[in-house]
Amino acid sequence: MNGFFAVAFASLASFGGYIIGGIDSLVLVLFGIVLLDYITGMIASFIEGTLSSKVGLKGIAMKIFIFAVVATAHFIDSLIWENNMLRDATIFFYILNEVISILENAGRAGLPIPTFLVNAVELLKQKVKSKNNSKK
Repeated sequence: MNGFFAVAFASLASFGGYIIGGIDSLVLVLFGIVLLDYITGMIASFIEGTLSSKVGLKGIAMKIFIFAVVATAHFIDSLIWENNMLRDATIFFYILNEVISILENAGRAGLPIPTFLVNAVELLKQKVKSKNNSKK
């Protein structure tokens, strides 16, 4: 039975890697950041006394959608450019979004956030916004 689960997991992981354009450092960072955001959100909710299984399940669904959007961007890349331009930009967007959420979760938990880190995230947000505006 253990062999079945190992094969099933390996098959699922291979398929997942295929549909998002491979498992590279960007995907690994995104996966780690998504996991950290979910965990820090649960901890912050626990500290606030608002921990809810319904909200937790919704959070898991949203994390799955992140990877669905990355896969969609990869499919579009495959059809148009045969590179990972859209996929990588999508991953950067979600990494930034999740980092902001982690900092918000830390603040909700009562942890002071270093000003230089808040400033660095704000600078990164502005760079992303200006690049998006220049492409229009």
